[in-house]
Amino acid sequence: MSAKECGHHGKGHNKFRRRLLFGILFFILIVLITVLLIWAILRPSKPRFILQDTTVYGFNASVPNFLTSSFQVTVSSRNPNDRIGIYYDRLDLYATYRNQQITPRTSLPPTYQGHKDVNVWSPFINGNMIPISPDFSTSLSSEQASGSVFLIIKIDGRVRWKVGAFVSGRYHLYVRCPAIITFGSKFNGVIVAQNAVKFQFVTRCSVSV
Repeated sequence: MSAKECGHHGKGHNKFRRRLLFGILFFILIVLITVLLIWAILRPSKPRFILQDTTVYGFNASVPNFLTSSFQVTVSSRNPNDRIGIYYDRLDLYATYRNQQITPRTSLPPTYQGHKDVNVWSPFINGNMIPISPDFSTSLSSEQASGSVFLIIKIDGRVRWKVGAFVSGRYHLYVRCPAIITFGSKFNGVIVAQNAVKFQFVTRCSVSV
């Protein structure tokens, strides 16, 4: 084979490679545009969380600057989407008082939530002698003496959306559920066991994704 023929042969291979690469990139572009169009049309809505009830097994702020508490909370989540599923890859639940965490995080098991499905969790969260700031300790004692303590049950997690065979990347999930624990003359709970009081809320939580 002459040098001229070899040159033409090499050019043919290069041309074929460029066409193949162009074809692959074009196919990927079409797939991405299709996914984005489906995503824009379906417009996934955030899951809706509700704090149904909180059972208090212990709430002791008698030691200055420390709080011991034990709760069981029932939280439900509903997927409002018709054609989009939700993967809950991580969900950590804990209680806070004035933005200060008063219980360690409790991890909920990863799960998949189908279209219009509802999931319910009832985990325990406990904090033993958790340090709180002196200012918060004073206000907590004051609120408890007045008959009500305002807490926030928080859930932090990571979610993915599923549209057909397509699964999105991970998104941060932040859920905030208000809960009011009452004492004394303002007590409105139900005694369900020895040293256990259930407060029924059915409170809608704020959700950010």
